[in-house]
Amino acid sequence: MSLWGLLGQWLTDPTHWQGSTGVPTRLVEHLEYTGLAMLFALVIAVPIGVVVGHTGRGGFAVVGVANGLRALPSLGLLTIVVLASGLGLAPPILALTVLGIPPLLAGTYAGIRAVYPAVVDAARGVGMREGQVLLRVEIPNAMPLIFGGVRSAALQVVATATIASAVGLGGLGRFVIDGIEQQVYQQALAGALLVGALAIVIDLVLVAVQRVVVSPGLNQAGLTRRRVRSRRTGNPPVPATGARAVHTGGST
Repeated sequence: MSLWGLLGQWLTDPTHWQGSTGVPTRLVEHLEYTGLAMLFALVIAVPIGVVVGHTGRGGFAVVGVANGLRALPSLGLLTIVVLASGLGLAPPILALTVLGIPPLLAGTYAGIRAVYPAVVDAARGVGMREGQVLLRVEIPNAMPLIFGGVRSAALQVVATATIASAVGLGGLGRFVIDGIEQQVYQQALAGALLVGALAIVIDLVLVAVQRVVVSPGLNQAGLTRRRVRSRRTGNPPVPATGARAVHTGGST
C-alpha cells in the first residue's frame, strides 16, 4: 500500500483520536505552547514597537534586533537553553517567544511610522495630548500592519512549536518525532499535515478578527477599491488615514 493509503488508514483509525496521546490532546498541547509564546512575544514586542515608532528614536536598533533575532536557528537556541536550564516547558516557550518577536516588533514599528505625518499633526492641532495621539490616531491607523505582524508571528510559532517534542513535551510535533524515530512515516506525515491545517485555521481566524477590529477604510481592499474608483473618475484617491480618523480615533 502506498504512503497516502497508509496515511488515510492512520487518520481514520479511532484509536489515534482518543486518550492522552490522541490527536485532540496533542492539538490542545500545541495550542498551549503557541498561545504562551505569542502572549510573551506580544507583551515584549508590541510596547517596544509602539514607543519607538511614536518617538522615532531607536528605529535603527529595532530593525537590527529584529533582523538579528530572525537569524537565530530555533532548534539551536532550544538546545542552548536546554543545556543551560534543563528540560521542561520553559526552553521551548523561550525559543518560540524569540521566534515570534521579530515580526511583531517590525510590524508594530512600521505601522506606527507609516501613519501620515499630516494626520498626527492635525491630531495635535486639535488639542490631543501625546497619549491620545498614540491611542486614538496612530495605533488605530497602524492596525493593518500590526495585524500583519501578528499573523506572520502566529504562523511561524505554530509551525515551529513542533520542536517542543524534541525535548520530551507533547503537541502535534510528537507525531512527527515519534513517527520518524519508529519509521512509521504515515504518522509523521499525518503530524505534519495536522500542523499545516492548524496554521491555516489560525490564519483564517486572525483574518476574521482583523476584519472586525480594523476599520474597513484601513484595509488594503478598501484602498484598492478607492484606487480603482479614482481611475474611473479621474480624481485622486482619498488616503485611508484622513482627517476623519483624527476625530473618530481611526474608526469609520
